[in-house]
Amino acid sequence: MISDETVERVRSAADIVQIISEYVPLKRSGTDYRGACPFHGGTKPNFSVSQKKGSYHCFVCSESGDVFTFVRKRLGLDWPSAIKLIGERVGIEVIDTPSRMVVADPNERNWELLATAAEWFRTQLAADSIGRDAREYLSGRGIDDSACARFGIGFSPRDSQSLRRYLHGLGFDDARLLEAGLFVLRDGETEPRQRFFGRIMFPIVDELGHHVAFGGRALGDDAPKYLNSGESGVFQKRRTLYGLYAAKNAMRRNSRAIVVEGYLDAIRLALAGIEEVVAPLGTALTEEQGELLVRYAPEVFLLYDSDEAGQKATFRSGKELLRHRASVRVVTLPDGDDPDTFVRKHGRGGIETLLAQAIDIFDRQVQVLERLGWFANLRKQRLAIDKLLPTIRAARDPLTRELYLARLAEVSHLDKSMLASEADEPPAMSRTARAAGARGAGARDDGDPGPSAEASSEHVLDRAPDAVSAPSPYANAQARSAWKGKRGKVTGPEWQATNVPPRPRKDQPVERTVLRAMLIDRSLVERVAERHGSDVFRDLSYRAVFQALLSAGHDDDLELIAEGLSAQPLQALRDLTNTAEGNATEAALDISMSLARLDARPLEARMDEILAEMARATVERQIELMRERMELDRELRLLLPIRSPRTKPKG
Repeated sequence: MISDETVERVRSAADIVQIISEYVPLKRSGTDYRGACPFHGGTKPNFSVSQKKGSYHCFVCSESGDVFTFVRKRLGLDWPSAIKLIGERVGIEVIDTPSRMVVADPNERNWELLATAAEWFRTQLAADSIGRDAREYLSGRGIDDSACARFGIGFSPRDSQSLRRYLHGLGFDDARLLEAGLFVLRDGETEPRQRFFGRIMFPIVDELGHHVAFGGRALGDDAPKYLNSGESGVFQKRRTLYGLYAAKNAMRRNSRAIVVEGYLDAIRLALAGIEEVVAPLGTALTEEQGELLVRYAPEVFLLYDSDEAGQKATFRSGKELLRHRASVRVVTLPDGDDPDTFVRKHGRGGIETLLAQAIDIFDRQVQVLERLGWFANLRKQRLAIDKLLPTIRAARDPLTRELYLARLAEVSHLDKSMLASEADEPPAMSRTARAAGARGAGARDDGDPGPSAEASSEHVLDRAPDAVSAPSPYANAQARSAWKGKRGKVTGPEWQATNVPPRPRKDQPVERTVLRAMLIDRSLVERVAERHGSDVFRDLSYRAVFQALLSAGHDDDLELIAEGLSAQPLQALRDLTNTAEGNATEAALDISMSLARLDARPLEARMDEILAEMARATVERQIELMRERMELDRELRLLLPIRSPRTKPKG
């Protein structure tokens, strides 16, 4: 016996038009597809297939059904065989077990609990006094009562035990509350506490419509502004897209998906009539989320915020989608707008105009680099090519890759075959990676360059695509979510107690100051990553700590981050947390003073190279090197008005 859950998963993943078109030539007719009926041998297009409804119908012989019915009748299969055949087509394993072995899905208990909680949150939002502030906030954002009902929006009051009392009254015990990720049990506490309080609640459902989690938005200044449920047996952020269940039919019908950053962005577009919209539960898309998207739509539009963080997330997400052979287009919003504000001002017509003007992800990267002058001279052009090669490498579709190579050859005026050879070279062996150690810059594993002299002086890398960050070797299930920041004083968890001896290392005061500031105010992690790769940390233990912080999910506790560290980096983290006392303002002051020192390192490394090279260079070359040295010296004076002169290379 095949479980109902498996049947629905296969039905949801199957594209009825694609499967039927393998046996019947179909042509689009309005929102449906038409062809000759295979059941009565028709010759006219009286056989209609609806992608939206997931069904077919013949207007002559009245044969009708869903994708399973078609396969059974057309191929003469029984019910289990039809499900297995379609399951193979969509990549879902179908297990047929004897009836006596069928048991209830173990996730059903959590689905039931979370759906019950969602209904309770909705009643709290509607309550006169409890939900007043939340209703006023939503009304100010253009979300009325009907929209709240449509998207199940609710409110979690500040009483951290009210939901627990309600669920206890329905027979749900504490073990189930913790298992579902709704409650947490802190160290030293004896009773679970509600994870969300004082927040507007957005229910998160999986692609089959089961309640699996919540997203909560703070009404006041509570940090973080957005908080998701903890990971559980039914919820993994990396595998979930907000709005997918409601959007998937529209995605198939319109052959496109639109990705936005936040819940309200997705809701606003859906209210405007653009239903094929989803949001990742982080910033950039994960591998699993990319796979989900291309299952329903071959073309993906990235409609992220117009700020710097939105631009970086756009290019990271685009490369992930290219790995899944998607066609990726970038929608550019006016400065200062996000999808929510833009649609409220311009309506569906305005956003459809922007979608029509969207350009390919690679063209958008080229456009940004051209506007910043990265093709103006040889030094910048080399870095621009390094920026674009990872996108070419990400493209799994051969034709798309060829088009990207041709475009890069056009803009760089270089031979396409030579660029193809460079793109074929493994990223770890690329010129940028080989030179990274010499010039003191951090090269990404995907070939993106680290900060350069130009970047330090003109701040162009902060605005260019895919600003530098280094993937952590300790990446885990949560590590694909982009870091959004987590403020607050770091307390001493149990893992601080240890017998590991202090690390025998030469202390790096600048690196220690930067890491200490990031632990006090963890929103600073992204700020540092925007300017530097992990290689800027010369102390290997500090480098590992920075990589782990950068890769962590925005809700990950330090205990979870510490689990991926080896002994010496773990000891470094303990040392830093023992001294990471202060507030966010102090952290910002500390990091502002220290970042300039980090910014100077690539420039100083190049100065050392010049001094060493001049001893064996020709007179003509010495003149060129001296000019470059004077330029670097001028940039260093801007960064560090008071610094020691560099007269010889470091030993």
